[in-house]
Amino acid sequence: MSNRNPESFQHTIKAFVRKGEDYYVAECLEIAVVTQGKTLDETITNLKEAVALHLENEDLSEFGLAPNPTLLVTMELEPTANVA
Repeated sequence: MSNRNPESFQHTIKAFVRKGEDYYVAECLEIAVVTQGKTLDETITNLKEAVALHLENEDLSEFGLAPNPTLLVTMELEPTANVA
């Protein structure tokens, strides 16, 4: 068990989503999870499953995480051209 103050544990796992050539790619910042999907919905579903599997039977405090953390997803988008 970690000696860290429980109040210092993170309540969110941050993930970054970007559009690749053929797939969206999601990568967690705090834990070693990377996944992909053809659509945003598929990518987010895959991300939730991958995080759950990665943390299954783990002591979350070892990752600096509070019990039952949530996912905070940030997405990189290219601006669209103005249509006149």
